[in-house]
Amino acid sequence: MSPVMSTSARAAPGAAAFADARLEWRRLLAEAGGTFLLVLAAAGAVVINAVSHGQVGRAASVTAPGLTVLALIYTIGEISGAHLNPAVTIAFAARGHFPWRRVPGYLAAQLAGAAAAAGLLRGLFGDAGELGTTTPGRGITSATALIIEIVLTFGLVTVILGTASGARNVGHNAAIAVGGYVVLAGLWASPASGASMNPARSLGPALVAGELGSSWIYIAGPLLGGLVAVALAWALRGPPSPAADLAAQGTNRGAPAAGRDDGQPAQDKPDLGPGRHRPSPLTERFLGRCA
Repeated sequence: MSPVMSTSARAAPGAAAFADARLEWRRLLAEAGGTFLLVLAAAGAVVINAVSHGQVGRAASVTAPGLTVLALIYTIGEISGAHLNPAVTIAFAARGHFPWRRVPGYLAAQLAGAAAAAGLLRGLFGDAGELGTTTPGRGITSATALIIEIVLTFGLVTVILGTASGARNVGHNAAIAVGGYVVLAGLWASPASGASMNPARSLGPALVAGELGSSWIYIAGPLLGGLVAVALAWALRGPPSPAADLAAQGTNRGAPAAGRDDGQPAQDKPDLGPGRHRPSPLTERFLGRCA
């Protein structure tokens, strides 16, 4: 763990629970299941559109994954951070919000979930819609598609890092900003590159379909765009914040207390002094908004 991560983690109420390796299976299961549902919506919309002879439509095809992301952030955000995307996981780690040693497990879980979704679609509908694989649009060169994916992912990760930092104008509604961005990016850019912004979303269907020719675009583009967004976050906000650590790691509320990796005592429940009790989460949220 980097010195920056270690310092901010001590201030994060959920850091001790996240440091408990016994709970890692929960986080990996959440990432695999969440990515499964995301790819099922994103690739599945393309597949069903082909099977139904156009009844889904492009607007619905790009809206479905955005709404899925929104719902999943609210659902599993406190368990795993709801990354659902290797580019987001690597960006969180590069920003100092997420331990690098846990990156491989998250990436494997995300790819497994994406491949499982593509496998289900193939089992149900064969190769209809080319399993929703993402490729450059008609007349779009690989270089153009790569630049579009870099720019789109730069915007996505900028939104994620910005809303994760605890900005008071967003707070718990960060899911709306992130899901909304996914929809907006798809509405204007999906005909050019597919608006993937997610290596797992592209690799899962490509692996199952055996069509890896354009996959490098959807690996390199999102990763480069995410790293540019991290550089911008450092320039605009400086060191990472404890609030963003919680957003990236999840809090595992209700998990048993555990010691930290660095030997420090758990700080999920700070000592409030004799005769004082920790307010409920709703009370804390209300007081935070009134501050």
